[in-house]
Amino acid sequence: EVQLVESGGGLVQAGGSRRLSCAASGLTFDDYAVGWFRQAPGKEREGVACISSSDGSTIYADSVKGRFIISSAAAKNTMYLQMNSLKPEDTAVYYCAGTPSLGPVSGSYYSREESYGYWGQGTQVTVSS
Repeated sequence: EVQLVESGGGLVQAGGSRRLSCAASGLTFDDYAVGWFRQAPGKEREGVACISSSDGSTIYADSVKGRFIISSAAAKNTMYLQMNSLKPEDTAVYYCAGTPSLGPVSGSYYSREESYGYWGQGTQVTVSS
């Protein structure tokens, strides 16, 4: 059984930083692309970042480029999202998700939630102004 468990959410002031973690069991990161999505109240879930553990390729949403960094520790089967210079509009429930890797992550495929078959339960991040 595949399980993805997020942690690290909480309340942070605007301009601050937070690191989210996603621990996986039942799958091997080397064979998967793993991504972070978020959903703010009243909005659709959107892709934030994705990484292919096999080659380290990454993609980011324009809204977080230069502020967020996605990384993975394959030996720990854990993926991270370092969030810096946080803004109130980053407030959302953050989800990690996994999908079998098709090679380097690029294009729009890995930004779409329908491309992912495995999801965590989400962790709330609230950025206060």
